[in-house]
Amino acid sequence: MNAQQLIAEANELPLEDRALVVDSLLHSLNASSADLDQQWLVVSQRRLDEVKSGKANTVSAQEVFGKIWNRFDK
Repeated sequence: MNAQQLIAEANELPLEDRALVVDSLLHSLNASSADLDQQWLVVSQRRLDEVKSGKANTVSAQEVFGKIWNRFDK
């Protein structure tokens, strides 16, 4: 079976099964490592602490998406 045949067969799967296949393939391309996961955990914890303490300036999702939509509306 070649890649095109596999894709054609996969496209016939139910949506949930296709999502599972896609997720599995993406994980195989972006394999995680325990060391990298630990580094991200440290960074995310530090950022969360900054937000909770008020050190970080936050922007609402509404403002972010508003700026994006305004950029494309021009």
